[in-house]
Amino acid sequence: MGIFINVGNEGFQRIRRREYIDKSGLIAVVNDTLFSEWCYSCVTRCRRFGKSMAAKMLCAYYDHSCDSRSLFADLEIARHPSFEEHLNKYPVIYLDITTFVTQYHDDSIVEHIDAEILRDIRETYPDVPLRDDDNLMDFLLRVATTTGERFIFIIDEWDAICREFQTGTSAMDRYVNWMRRMFKSIDGTRVFAGVYLTGILPIKKYKTESAMNNFTEYSMVTPRRMARYFGFTKDEVRTLAERHGMDFDELEKWYDGYQIGSEPSMFNPNSVMQAIDNQWCDSYWATTGAFDAVANYIQMNYEGLKDDIIQMLAGGRCQVDSTGFQNDMSAVRSRDDVLTVLIHLGYLSYDRREKECYIPNREVAGEMVNAVKRNNWAPVVDALEQSKDLLRATLDGDCEAVARGVDAAHDENTSILSYNNENSLACVLSIAYFYARNDYVIHRELASGKGFADLVLIPRKNVASPAIVLELKYNKDADGAIAQIHRKQYPAKVAQYTGNLLLVGINYDRQTKTHECQMEWMKGEE
Repeated sequence: MGIFINVGNEGFQRIRRREYIDKSGLIAVVNDTLFSEWCYSCVTRCRRFGKSMAAKMLCAYYDHSCDSRSLFADLEIARHPSFEEHLNKYPVIYLDITTFVTQYHDDSIVEHIDAEILRDIRETYPDVPLRDDDNLMDFLLRVATTTGERFIFIIDEWDAICREFQTGTSAMDRYVNWMRRMFKSIDGTRVFAGVYLTGILPIKKYKTESAMNNFTEYSMVTPRRMARYFGFTKDEVRTLAERHGMDFDELEKWYDGYQIGSEPSMFNPNSVMQAIDNQWCDSYWATTGAFDAVANYIQMNYEGLKDDIIQMLAGGRCQVDSTGFQNDMSAVRSRDDVLTVLIHLGYLSYDRREKECYIPNREVAGEMVNAVKRNNWAPVVDALEQSKDLLRATLDGDCEAVARGVDAAHDENTSILSYNNENSLACVLSIAYFYARNDYVIHRELASGKGFADLVLIPRKNVASPAIVLELKYNKDADGAIAQIHRKQYPAKVAQYTGNLLLVGINYDRQTKTHECQMEWMKGEE
C-alpha cells in the first residue's frame, strides 16, 4: 500500500461501518466511460454532498491491491453487468489536493505534487527505469508501456489550488500546465483507463474554452447521468426517517429543495445524516471562505443583485444565465456570475428547464439571512428580525400592529424593490412573514376558487395554527381585499389543507405611504 498509489479500501470500509445510503450506481456510470473517448470525468458538487465519499468508493472498487467484493456485495453496483469486469482490476492513483494546499503556499506546490507522487509510484514499480529528467507523466507512460497496465487516476478537491491561488499567478499557470500534460495530451489515453476529478467548481474556462475540454463535466448546473448520486432522494430520506423515528416533514423542510438535473427533489446528504444522528433538525451548514468572497460580490449589487437576493428570500425565483461564468472565483464580473457561484456552492438551487435559481430550504435560507446581516442591509435585517412579532400580531387579530409591522418591512428610501403594485407588495410581505416559514408553507399566487390568492400560509404538519389567506391591494382599500377573498372563493380551496381560516386584507396607500389591515376569522368549509 502506497501513499498515493494502491491505497486500498480502508476509506470505504470506514464509510460502510456506519449507515450508508447506496450511491454505488455511480460506479456503473464511470465504468461505461473507461477506455473510451469519454474516460475523463470531472464531477463537481457543493460541500457536504458526498464528493470525498464517492472518491473513496471508487478507490475501493477499482484498486487491484485489495479485495473489495464483500464491501459491494449488498449494493446496487453488484447487480450491474459491469461489476465483475472492473472490480479490483487496476492500479489506482488517489490524490487529495487539499493535502498539498495546507502544506505549500507558494509556486512550488505543483512541483511537490509531481515529485511526491512520482516517488511513490517509483517504489511500486522498481524494475521500470527512471531517467534523470523524468516527470510524473514520463514515468507513468514508461510503466504503462512496460507492464501493459492502465491506471485509474482519482483527484479529490481538484480545484483547491484554483480557490487558493488566483488566475494569472505562477502557481495557477503551473497547475493548469501540469493538468494539461497529464490529461490533455495523446499520452493520457496510453496511460489511463479512466480519470475522475471531484471538487466544487467545474474546470476553469480560458476565454470561451475549457483548459481541458476533453473532460465530461457533471456539475450542479449540468449533472447529466449522475444527478441521482449528487444527494439523497425523497424516498431515501423517507426510509431513513422511518428507520430512525424522525419526522420526514421536518427533514424535508430543512434540507430538501434542490433540483439537480432530472431529479426534482434532492436533499443535502450531510445535513440529513447529522440531523438523524442528533435526532434534531437544525442548521449543519458549514460556511466556507468561498461564500465569504461571494458575500462581498452580493454587496457590490451587480445589476440589481441585491434585489434578486431579497426576491429569493421572499420565496421567489430569479432568471440566471450560467453559461458565461469562467468557473473562477477570482473572475466574478456580473450578477449571473455571482448567482452561478452560489449554485455551485449549494446556496441556491437551479431549475435547468426554466433557467431559474432559488433558495432551496430552511437551512440555506438561514445562511442567506446571515449573509444579509453581515452585509448590513439594515432595513431587510430589521424586517426579518421583526417577522416573529408580525406573525404573532396576525394570529392575535391585531390589525394596527400588522399594519405597523408591514410599514417597518417597507422603507421606500432603501429602493429594495420597485414598490408600485400588488406583486411588489407581496414580495415585501413575504419578507415580513419570513419567520412564519418555520410553521407554514408559504405560497405566492396559490390557485384558489375563481382566481389566485396573493399570499397563502398553510400550516405544516402537527402545527396547530390556522391557515392564513392574504389579499393585497395597492392604493385601494383593505375592506375591498377581504371582499375579494369571498368573491373569488379562496377559502373553499384552502379548506382542503386545514380547518380554521384567517383572512387578511392589506392595502398600501401611495399618498400616505402607509399600510392598512383588515382581518376576518372563518371556517374553511364555506
